Amino acid sequence: MINFIKSKLTPFQKTKIKLFFINIYAFFRSNNLNKLARLYKTDKYGHHFYTPHYQNHFKKFKFRRINLLEIGVGGYDDPYIGGHSLRMWKSYFPFAKIFSLDIFDKSPLEERRIKIFKGSQVEEDFLEKVCNQIGKLDLIIDDGSHINEHVIKTFLYLFPKLEIGGYYVIEDTQTSYWEEEYGGSSTDFNRQDTIYGFFKAKIDSLNNEEFIIPGYEKNYFDKHIVAMHFYHNMIFIEKGLNNELSNLVRNNQFRNK
Repeated sequence: MINFIKSKLTPFQKTKIKLFFINIYAFFRSNNLNKLARLYKTDKYGHHFYTPHYQNHFKKFKFRRINLLEIGVGGYDDPYIGGHSLRMWKSYFPFAKIFSLDIFDKSPLEERRIKIFKGSQVEEDFLEKVCNQIGKLDLIIDDGSHINEHVIKTFLYLFPKLEIGGYYVIEDTQTSYWEEEYGGSSTDFNRQDTIYGFFKAKIDSLNNEEFIIPGYEKNYFDKHIVAMHFYHNMIFIEKGLNNELSNLVRNNQFRNK
């Protein structure tokens, strides 16, 4: 009888049944992102080693009613494959709403507390509609195309949408060094159109109070980047109010002048 029932189920239906039991098992391990990543078969642990860093930075959000947006669902053009990390986040954050976007239609993977939008991460009109539907954004994760130009353009648009106290995370930043397909460089590490060239320059925003440039006008990133954490193949940017004063400089000149 069991074999007969199995023979009548589609692969997607079998996956949904399997997920039902995985979700029950995950409930008792929901404090450990490494274990959740393995359960839901996301490459954020094992293939990569991202979840220990996520656990460290995201644990304060665990029981909050947050909105998390992850760019990229996975599974390429197959509408029934992907969503592994979205399920992991859903399990780890019991009161969160999980949102994602992908250039392919991934709506069959939607669940309670998981909403997926179809569109490009570099189309501003689309991103505006997504942000309007979601409302506040507490955590943003870019696991999308990994193309250098896309990563930078998406950050420039979405970081201002992030709530104060939130994190913007970029994964798979090794493409900063890969020229073919991704537009990176392994010869000029400071090129501003590469991921690391762009974000290394943003370290200066943290210290804008120390610039000796009389009349300097702060930009948005000067005012709102309060911490940056660089790990192997990933970057965390913490948003806040960067208003800590210098001990020696005022208005971008030395105090005794």
